[in-house]
Amino acid sequence: MTSTPAPNPVIMKAVERLDYRVTVGDVASQAGLDVNFAQQGLLALASQANANLQVAESGEVVYVFPRNFRDVLRDKNFRLRLKEWWEKVWRVLFYLIRISFGIVLILLIVLAIVAIIALTIAASSSRDDNDRGDSGGGYYSPGFWFSPDIFWVFSPNYDRRRDPDPSNMNFLEAVFSFLFGDGNPNADLEDRRWKAIAAVIRNNRGAVIAEQIAPYLDEVGQGFEKDYESYMLPVLTRFDGRPEVSPDGQLVYQFPSLQTTVTQSRIKSIPSYLRESLYQFSQAGGGQLALVAGLGVVLLVLAGFLNVMVAGGLAVAGGIMTAIRAIAIISLIYSAAYLAIPTIRYFWIQGRNRKIRDRNQLRESRLTQLNPSDPVIQQKLSYAQQFAAETVIHDSDLVYTTETDLTEQESLRSADIDAEWQRRLEGK
Repeated sequence: MTSTPAPNPVIMKAVERLDYRVTVGDVASQAGLDVNFAQQGLLALASQANANLQVAESGEVVYVFPRNFRDVLRDKNFRLRLKEWWEKVWRVLFYLIRISFGIVLILLIVLAIVAIIALTIAASSSRDDNDRGDSGGGYYSPGFWFSPDIFWVFSPNYDRRRDPDPSNMNFLEAVFSFLFGDGNPNADLEDRRWKAIAAVIRNNRGAVIAEQIAPYLDEVGQGFEKDYESYMLPVLTRFDGRPEVSPDGQLVYQFPSLQTTVTQSRIKSIPSYLRESLYQFSQAGGGQLALVAGLGVVLLVLAGFLNVMVAGGLAVAGGIMTAIRAIAIISLIYSAAYLAIPTIRYFWIQGRNRKIRDRNQLRESRLTQLNPSDPVIQQKLSYAQQFAAETVIHDSDLVYTTETDLTEQESLRSADIDAEWQRRLEGK
């Protein structure tokens, strides 16, 4: 026995944004999904969420969802409840992971300071025992002074000592940001791409030319592939489109599935081309970055100094010396990695951003191909308009709905037909 697939969260969000009454084309356009995928997802969601189906005279199906369909799903679907629970737990766990790097940094600084103080005291005691009364003897001192400002990071008011910064990121979060950045700024690039393409198609009432879509694609090919517009195949596949050939041999593209809706479409504002965002080294403020980088340097200096003292072979109890030696090694490794990782990442970002700028420039350059004054473009746009259409399904267009009993629907439909005939007779 096969288990029921879990509802698609993207489709669920699209249904909510479209006010719970949708067609397949509405969802595919709103979420930028493959039409067939959207249809399968809607059917699965409708069967689990107790949705109603409405069938228009044209044969189009409208899905009507209850506004509390998430509660219905949650009651029915254990996996959905488990997923929601895990998402909450993961948010907490990931936050703890993020702040752990800053906590370890501060902890190692404190331990290194304590270890240096302990070794200094041990060295002083040892020298006093061996050279008591020898005023000409030297006195061992680490000769290192620690600024009390270091300890302000433990104060709940440490933010007041920094320059005002618009960022809401706290110190521990800034450490993680300094080390690993703030994630991929283009993680939703494919979603934005397909939503923009779907919006272009909807704005043009389901009929477009390739030049209108090209600024949103990465590759359009060269030579033969570009001339024959092979790059449109993924778009046709995703949105159930078909090519139409004009008498002049030019191609236009119609998308019937995106021409049906339950609400009158309004022109959507979309960017003229798909623009990728550049990577930022960190979203932390300048003062925060200076602090977290400075503490990394402080730990590196402390670790180096501590390792030198440990190598001096001071007479300290075995267990304590083992712990101090471990602190020295761990602090040195951690501080070296703490400063090396952001340095490597900085140069990696520079290379990555150069490629992003090149892709943005390439997509922007394709806008020049969509020149309305070009006779070929004018002919293609004019021919595309012959296939442009929009079908809005109103309640009066319905021939069947699961919201009411079939017998009741037949009675209402018969009454409507009788009333229509009566109006016609009275008109005569």
